[in-house]
Amino acid sequence: MTDGSEGIIRLSPPGQGDIRPGPQWRPALLARPLAAGRIGCELCPFGCVLGPGQVGPCRVRRNDGGRLETATYAVAAAHLDAIERKPLYHVRPGTSVLTVAAPGCTFRCDYCVNHRLSQYGRDDDVSWVGEEPRPAELVAEAAGHRAAVGVSYTEPGLAPELTLALAEHAAPAGVAIVWKTNGFLTARAIDLVAPLLLAVNIDVKAAGDAAHRRLTGAPLRPVLDAVERFRAAGVWVEVSTPLIPGTSADVDQLRTIARWLVTMDPDIPWHLLRFTPDYRMSGHVPTQPDALAAAHTIGGDAGLRFRYIERALGDAGRTTVCPTCGLSVISRGIWTTTKISMVNGRCRGCAAVVPGRWE
Repeated sequence: MTDGSEGIIRLSPPGQGDIRPGPQWRPALLARPLAAGRIGCELCPFGCVLGPGQVGPCRVRRNDGGRLETATYAVAAAHLDAIERKPLYHVRPGTSVLTVAAPGCTFRCDYCVNHRLSQYGRDDDVSWVGEEPRPAELVAEAAGHRAAVGVSYTEPGLAPELTLALAEHAAPAGVAIVWKTNGFLTARAIDLVAPLLLAVNIDVKAAGDAAHRRLTGAPLRPVLDAVERFRAAGVWVEVSTPLIPGTSADVDQLRTIARWLVTMDPDIPWHLLRFTPDYRMSGHVPTQPDALAAAHTIGGDAGLRFRYIERALGDAGRTTVCPTCGLSVISRGIWTTTKISMVNGRCRGCAAVVPGRWE
């Protein structure tokens, strides 16, 4: 994922002499029984068919005696931060999110800043970290901060069981749930979790399938389909594109992504993220401010009304402007909201509706 890991509060490591436990496997959702003890996993578009004793390429779902099990009913990190950091700019500005993560990811992105959690099972240097979650306590903590609960840092789509458990307590408490996701999910999985989510931010990391496969190991089309399906289900969707060397940093790639978003809805917020060298791409150069500024212009030329850059353009890159009268309706610092000039989701200057989930 591209959600930054700075400041994550990790679970306490074992003390000296302790043995770190491995995953605690439990029954998984989205299983399809097959002949000879095999199981079809219907969580992600890889559509794995697992024989007895086999573990999927995600390394966190397995066939144990003809039963599909998951290791992601776990919490490996928990952190209270600003909703702007997800990034979600059109969702309850100025509020907080209690973000939790379970190890694992469907992608193998070589630049992942959270690889010490996301690449569990794929990278020999990544050890299991995780504890049994306490959904009621997590929701109560979020409610105490008037915060949402977020599932992020790793891939939330691999942990629908955790999201459902959180939702069981969040709904009665009036606590919203948000995701930061790669969007690599089946229609069945999206339909399962969408009713539980207020908003998602989905990474669109490339414009073409070949580039997306090189970067992530997965096809692009399911990600684009997920943007459409979450929106159709009534979930608020924002899109992030990290400017990654060799893929989305290319001008033609950015132009293609922007045009695709416009054909869906020119009001989709598009977050342009700086690439930070890490993991297997540590030798690359960080995205330069002029490249981010050019990407911002590409989005505007394509017709996207809301494009955001966290730092390279200063306050202007973080400001939400009314598309009707041009008034600055939300001003932001870095990970903060400093001023809101809206009333009931409408511009204070001209009363035009500004799309989002404001309450």
